[in-house]
Amino acid sequence: MSETPTSLTATQLGAYFAFTEVSSLLRHAVEKQLRDAGDLSYVQFQLLARLGDAADGRLRMTDLADGVVYSRSGLTYQAQLLETRGLVVRSPSVEDERSIVVAITEAGREVLSTVFPGHIAALHELLFVALSDGDVDELGRILGQAAEHLRANPPRSAAPRRRKPTAAS
Repeated sequence: MSETPTSLTATQLGAYFAFTEVSSLLRHAVEKQLRDAGDLSYVQFQLLARLGDAADGRLRMTDLADGVVYSRSGLTYQAQLLETRGLVVRSPSVEDERSIVVAITEAGREVLSTVFPGHIAALHELLFVALSDGDVDELGRILGQAAEHLRANPPRSAAPRRRKPTAAS
C-alpha cells in the first residue's frame, strides 16, 4: 500500500493551476455563447448534444446523468426545463417502466444547429488556435487518461447506476 502524498511538486502544482484556469476561462466563455445563441445552460447543451448524437435521438435519464456527470435530480430538472421549451420529450421506457427516456425533438435539433457554429468557433478561438495538432492529440490523450482514472472511482453522479435484478434475470 502506498503512502498518501502530503504535497505536490512545483510541476504538479503548476499543471493543476493551469488546468483549472483554462477550464474556468473556457467554461465561462462557452456558457456565455450557449446562453446568447440558444438560451441554454451548459448542462442543457450537454443533454441536447448527447441526445443529438444518440442513434435514435433517445437515451435513458440515468445514462444521460452518468454521461454528463450531473446529479439525477438536477438532470431531471434540466430535462423538465427543456421539455417545457419543446426541445425534448420524456416518456416511460418500453423496456423498463421504472426508467424515463428522453428524446430530442425537431425544435431541439434546430437549437443545436443554431448553437453549434458559435460553439465550435469559440472552442477554436479560445483553445485550439494556441495548440498544434500534435498538442491537441497529446491533450486528448492526457485528459482521456485522467478521465479514465477518475471514472474508475467516480462520484455518485458519474457512477453508472446498478440495475436491480428483474424477475426475468
